[in-house]
Amino acid sequence: MEKADFKTRFYKKSTFVTHLPESYLYSPTHYWLNEVKKGRYQVGVTKFSTRMLGNLVDFGFESKPGDVIEAGQIIGWIEGFKAITDIYCVGTGNFIRLNPDLENDLEDGWKKNYTQGWLFEFSGKPDSRCMHLDDYTKVLDTTIEKILEEQRKADEKEDS
Repeated sequence: MEKADFKTRFYKKSTFVTHLPESYLYSPTHYWLNEVKKGRYQVGVTKFSTRMLGNLVDFGFESKPGDVIEAGQIIGWIEGFKAITDIYCVGTGNFIRLNPDLENDLEDGWKKNYTQGWLFEFSGKPDSRCMHLDDYTKVLDTTIEKILEEQRKADEKEDS
């Protein structure tokens, strides 16, 4: 992970390893929220999401600066090497902007996902389902355990 001015916590489960910012909020859908000013948040995807998507190929936003946004609303999309997915809003308020650094250097920004690699910024309130780090690591544990169980079942099926 890139150098940052915040404290992180080491997380490891199976082969997935990361350092997660302690002061951020996290959504159950693997977005992070960093409050940069009172009521103003930068939002990005966690390393877990970047691992599932692969290298970033392209992205786009339907929301424009000043648009009213609602938690759960689709506001854009991300295309990775492995998958394409919608970008869901993780707060309610006003869309401020997308990250200009990603427009200039998509790959570098994507690799620095907890600092310069944020996707969009909004003012308002986080979704009530957003959580602090301790609860998010429980979500990661459950998600990774499900993936491992599915892999185990697929391996057993191949062997029989």
